[in-house]
Amino acid sequence: MRQGETGPEFHFPTPFNVAVPFIDRHVAEGRGKKAAILSFAETVDYETLVANVNRYGNALLRLGLHPGDRMLMVVKDAPEFYYAFWGAVKAGIIPVPLNTMLTPPDYAFIISDSGAKALIYSEEFRVPVDAALEEGVKPAHLVLVRHGDSCLHDLAAVEPTTLSAIPASADDECFWLYSSGTTGRPKGVIHVHQDIVATCQLYAVNAQGCQESDIFYSIPRLFFAFGMGCAMTFPLWVGGTAVLDTRRPTPDISAEIFRTFKPTVFAAVPTYLAALLASSALGRKDLASLRRCVSGGEALPEELQRRWTEIAPIPITDGVGSTEALHTYICNRIGQMRANTSGKAVPGYQVKIIDEAGKEVLDDRTGRLWVKGPSVTRKYWNNPEKTSATIQNGWLDTGDTYRRDEDGYYYFCGRNDDMMKVGGIWVAPFEIESTLISHPDVLEAAVVARADEAGLIKPEAWIVLKDPNRKSDGLADKIRDFCKKEMAPYKYPRWIHFVEYLPKTATGKIQRFRLRTMS
Repeated sequence: MRQGETGPEFHFPTPFNVAVPFIDRHVAEGRGKKAAILSFAETVDYETLVANVNRYGNALLRLGLHPGDRMLMVVKDAPEFYYAFWGAVKAGIIPVPLNTMLTPPDYAFIISDSGAKALIYSEEFRVPVDAALEEGVKPAHLVLVRHGDSCLHDLAAVEPTTLSAIPASADDECFWLYSSGTTGRPKGVIHVHQDIVATCQLYAVNAQGCQESDIFYSIPRLFFAFGMGCAMTFPLWVGGTAVLDTRRPTPDISAEIFRTFKPTVFAAVPTYLAALLASSALGRKDLASLRRCVSGGEALPEELQRRWTEIAPIPITDGVGSTEALHTYICNRIGQMRANTSGKAVPGYQVKIIDEAGKEVLDDRTGRLWVKGPSVTRKYWNNPEKTSATIQNGWLDTGDTYRRDEDGYYYFCGRNDDMMKVGGIWVAPFEIESTLISHPDVLEAAVVARADEAGLIKPEAWIVLKDPNRKSDGLADKIRDFCKKEMAPYKYPRWIHFVEYLPKTATGKIQRFRLRTMS
């Protein structure tokens, strides 16, 4: 790797299989007995990780899978995820991790859309998987990962602990992820071998300073691009250690993990951080080990950052990424923080803002955010229309609306289809939401556009209170008055609804399209 005009340029040997630098090298570099994975159930050292990756790869080939075949994974956050994913990559099989909280119709769609030859799943997800299989196409191989007759773990136990990596190139297909999105059917995002290396080096190492001594704990699950990086590829790239837990990550469970394993790198979406802070489950002593706290998936309000720094030794380094780019391409960094921004472009990625006429915005006006870089997907699977609409000459239209200040910091304004014009002026929902959560009674908030009786667009707010018993028309009026004082009065929410929770995707993104139908 050398430094180019826009950042590091990567040079890969031929052949190149990404499992070699992420799995094979660690024993040779002296990490055989070092913990690669920590959990309450077991500790997996690097020597065991390498052996089991090879066993799983051999078992998949023994099942009858061939290089180039797709293998769907509905697998919990446990060591078996690592074994199956990297065993497949090493054997030339294309792993496709899936959101473990999808509905049977979504699974049925993906099974058919992907043309996968195999589906491996954890026992916990048998019910939705079985229901999906009843709806239509069945893969040739359906295998439990662990427990039960002929499970993959037992099949792998008798396989050799050596496996030669299938020759590949940096630009060959490596794995897929199906984008969760906030609307529509899941879309298959194809990633190649080099993409993993690029995200690890450019973001994890160069931008966030991750290192071999780090212990990584991620709230986002492994099937999610954000979680795959923070809980698997980043620690493997630097030779660090990951903490995995199969339970739903409540604040109390996070507190247990911090007190037991003392993670140094913590990843979470702002929604989770808000819940964690509201619970008071963690104190300054519990977080003393932290060197980095990274967030993504949604913008980070300044008020949440303020609450976090009251108990944590370091601020949250917020950023923005996507499944299509695999991970983060704009971020804040320690020593280069600016409130209410996503930060600056990660060196190695090019970022630009495009106006409604398709021209690049060079001042601080808002527009569509486009990104180009070494981890951006080349295409969606089986979806040429979406590919041509979203990816042009290597540039990805992210679907986000942003503005950039004169210092190069990027400000999130909302999804392109979430922006609203109030009184002829563009308004970003995020600005209103940030103001709302700075009110002492508000835990979470989401804002959408709604037409009034005259057909004019105005903001509508959906609010989760810290104390649900306080909801009243009087409190709603006080919150409106608060908004009028804290920002331009025309931006205040005309309608306020108090709700117990906001609808979200499994990755923590608010599903505003659902709120638009709830009025």
